[in-house]
Amino acid sequence: MAGTRITNLQNVGKQPPLILPHQLTGAAQGTVQMRIKSSQSSAERLSQTKSMVLQDPDLPPKPISRHRRNQSQHNIGGTGAAETLVVLKGEYLNKAKISDGGKKLRKNWASTWVVLETDKLLFYKESKQEALMNLKPGCSPDGVDLCGAVVEWTTERSSRKNVVQITTSSGSEFLLQADNYPTICKWHDAIKSTADNLSKGAGGQASGKPGIQRANSTEYLPRHGLPSKTLSLPKPAPDSPCTKEPEHRRSLIFKSSKLTYSMSDSADKNGVKNRLKKFISRRPSMKTLQEKGIIKDQVFGCHLLTLCEREGTTVPKFVRQCVEAVEKRGLEADGIYRVSGNLATIQKLRFLVDQEEEFNLDDSQWEDIHVVTGALKMFFRELPEPLFPFTLFELFVEAIKTKAGKQKVQAIKKLVLQLPKPNQDTMRVLFRHLQTILTCSRKNLMSTQGISIVFGPTLMWPELDCGNMAVNMVYQNQIVEFILIESPEIFGLEKK
Repeated sequence: MAGTRITNLQNVGKQPPLILPHQLTGAAQGTVQMRIKSSQSSAERLSQTKSMVLQDPDLPPKPISRHRRNQSQHNIGGTGAAETLVVLKGEYLNKAKISDGGKKLRKNWASTWVVLETDKLLFYKESKQEALMNLKPGCSPDGVDLCGAVVEWTTERSSRKNVVQITTSSGSEFLLQADNYPTICKWHDAIKSTADNLSKGAGGQASGKPGIQRANSTEYLPRHGLPSKTLSLPKPAPDSPCTKEPEHRRSLIFKSSKLTYSMSDSADKNGVKNRLKKFISRRPSMKTLQEKGIIKDQVFGCHLLTLCEREGTTVPKFVRQCVEAVEKRGLEADGIYRVSGNLATIQKLRFLVDQEEEFNLDDSQWEDIHVVTGALKMFFRELPEPLFPFTLFELFVEAIKTKAGKQKVQAIKKLVLQLPKPNQDTMRVLFRHLQTILTCSRKNLMSTQGISIVFGPTLMWPELDCGNMAVNMVYQNQIVEFILIESPEIFGLEKK
């Protein structure tokens, strides 16, 4: 008979007497099975079967936990008692996966239902209750093995506050975050405790420490207390390389992986900085690029004086081409200069002008005359300094405030004569063209006031917008309208 069976125990609260090894003979020193029957009520009866191995009388007795949750923990460890594993049922946290097996991923934060179990961390898209209510098939969670995981606070991987970084043994990295600090602190402590306990358990197995946990029990069985005839697991040598390899290898993997990440990140940053410094120091100057023809002088956005010197004229060539095209086929167009053209077509025309390519404004692709007028207005708007220079802006405003008509004309004419030659000649050509537009005002429905509203902010603006924009716009319109009306007197033009 392998052991002695003790039955007929009626009272659950009474502990059965322990039979010491010297009180048994022969094979009776084996395993003693004890059946405990407990009656909770007249209608319900619960029976449990426990197997127990006699302990060494020299060792103090260990308490047996009778909680079912503790009975379901089947662990093999090297310590004398089972570690207390924290289990969190679930809570919504912000999660982002930034690395998968060492490969960096794009950080995308998502609200996730997180559940902490005894050995892993589970991520659900929604809580289990919601999943059951929605009855969605295939809602399996993403699991993270916490055995050997590193859990730490981080401020470098995210600009958010209260961020916890989890690095698994496979090299994957996760970020958990919550706005409430006590909440994320609770999860940090629980996950770190679980990971540490699992690492200790794995280390106990690898180091060959004695102790095997009995199934369906929380007690650990000492090896030296087993009888000689009982089958026991072979005890590995303490200096055996196979016992030390997993623990040291795991620690080395984590340390080397963290060092590799930090070293690679710093190396990448330093490499990028060095390359940028070399590129900036070795890049050719603008003059060299222009001499080689890599960068061509543009027309749009170029200073008026520089453009005229390059073209050898006092009026830009593009301005003359636009004026001729409008006077040729656009004088009777409804809302000329007031109606906007297609912006994409205007940009296409601008590109051709800047690249100094041959183009003909009478071509079918420029059939819409509003494209030509839109390009002309864009040319004046993109001048670095407007047609009315910054230095004379306040003087023009003071002159337009003059009440006497003749004095006002003389004051404006005096300022126009002070303009540089390219500004003065371009202004004369433009206002002569606008006078021609007014001759067909019955058909194109453009008046002096309408033209001044369009060209006022286009031809002049202050260098610093420190004043009232609305007031400045009023003066801009008044100046352009007055010059347009008095252009024969100011520029010596013939009246039309």
